Amino acid sequence: MFATYLIGLREGLEATLVVSILVAFLVKSQRRDRLPQVWAGVGLAVALSVLFGWLIEYTSTTLLADYKDRELFEAITSVAAVVFVTWMIFWMRRAARTIAGELRGKLTEALAVGSLAVAGMAFLAVVREGLETALIFYSAAQGASGDSGPLLALIGGIVTAVVIGVLLYASALRINLSKFFTWTGALLILVAAGILKYGVHDFQEAGVLPGLNDLAFDITSTLDPSTWYAALLAGMFNVTPAPTVLETIAWIAYAVPVLALFLRPATTARGADTTTDTGTEAEAATTPQRA
Repeated sequence: MFATYLIGLREGLEATLVVSILVAFLVKSQRRDRLPQVWAGVGLAVALSVLFGWLIEYTSTTLLADYKDRELFEAITSVAAVVFVTWMIFWMRRAARTIAGELRGKLTEALAVGSLAVAGMAFLAVVREGLETALIFYSAAQGASGDSGPLLALIGGIVTAVVIGVLLYASALRINLSKFFTWTGALLILVAAGILKYGVHDFQEAGVLPGLNDLAFDITSTLDPSTWYAALLAGMFNVTPAPTVLETIAWIAYAVPVLALFLRPATTARGADTTTDTGTEAEAATTPQRA
């Protein structure tokens, strides 16, 4: 459940920061009359994200009656989720320093166009995070059918993110957002490696990939699946005591290079800007009196 909590926290905070930037800009610009349009756009984005999540679940559980079709669908969504996670964490690392200025510029243009443009701008700024969250959550929570724990953990992560965002906006909280996104990004890479491993297993279950019975190793006697720590490793990173050869290769082939690339020291001026100033810029963007 920690993995789904982390997903909700990370994605929720990104969306909250975006909304905070928009609201702060309107308040400073004496354009509070446009705030209802912003909230309308945000509400529509949330509703569409929930609908998208329901549609994925409905497709898997109802529309696909054949077992192999369901396994194939889950495998494809797992791979898509890994792509979105990878893109999201590297995008945030690169763009966080300039996101406030870009959003303000786009909102200025939207204000000149009219109310619908403001609502549309807010909608587009939030809907990406919502759709990503729905897809990643579905992939991360596979195997927990009938268990409400992952959903509650996701909601808890989103609520935590909203509280942090509100406190940042009100200047009641100071956190180093650069370190926050670095640590959560690294953890999400390991979560994504587990999702990819699960996807490979689903491809094997569907008969698309071979080797379903070819185990890389079996340490069940050491890592008892019934223990709490084994359940924790499986739930967070899909580390299991008896993985197949292809699952193991996929986990290592993704986690090692992506994690090394993400955590590599900044060697250029541009790299230093995007890794060391992220927190300062994002925090300043969400604090109207310091903007």
